[in-house]
Amino acid sequence: MHAAFEKEFHYSPLIRKLDSIFPLSADERQAVLDLPMQIAALKEDQDIVREGDRPGRSFQILSGLTCTYKMTGDGKRQIVAFGIPGDMPDIQSLHLKVLDLSVATLTPCSVGFVPHDALWDLCLRHPRLCAAFWRESLVEAAAFREWVLNVGRREAYPRMAHILCELLVRLRAVGLAEDHVCDLPITQAEFADALGITTVHVNRVLQQMRREGLIATKGSRVAVPDWEWLKAEGDFDPTYLHLQHSGAVQ
Repeated sequence: MHAAFEKEFHYSPLIRKLDSIFPLSADERQAVLDLPMQIAALKEDQDIVREGDRPGRSFQILSGLTCTYKMTGDGKRQIVAFGIPGDMPDIQSLHLKVLDLSVATLTPCSVGFVPHDALWDLCLRHPRLCAAFWRESLVEAAAFREWVLNVGRREAYPRMAHILCELLVRLRAVGLAEDHVCDLPITQAEFADALGITTVHVNRVLQQMRREGLIATKGSRVAVPDWEWLKAEGDFDPTYLHLQHSGAVQ
């Protein structure tokens, strides 16, 4: 696992994530820190929750990367979102009792499970935190809409450019990217499942991007020499992420 994904924050990744879209007070930050949490260390390629589950708790990603996915009847996977530290990919289970999605690890992950009762109590005692979770759900829905557009209407090259832009912006917002460089330990097969193309096609697109100087890679480390160029190639506008502070790449 890469060091960047084990980075410790002065406060929890969840606080940093919520702060990026909804500035919190000191009392609200402390209330999040005080949540009871069962921490689990998970291996890569391991389901955390599955479609059809009826969980009594939600989890936040403390370190590592996850994917939210759906399966077709004949066993094909479509990744519909990537999860990064600070995300709560199954927060909807607080209201929707049966999960209609699955979440799996892409890398070794540390996740923190929080009982729904504790989350309900937090929301009742701190209405602004309730609003922050609501806002986070709305931002997630906006990202889903953007992914539908990306997969449905863009060609493979701009699809890849767009998803790289999104990941870089989101990682920068929670302190896991510096300038336009980040660790991105996502396999070509996983990108293929997210973009709706074959692994061979993903390989060709990445090779073309490197050849043209759009990106530079070393292992899982990705550098973007010209951010405005990548944004243009991906038809990327970060508005749908609704980030509120200057730590995010715009």
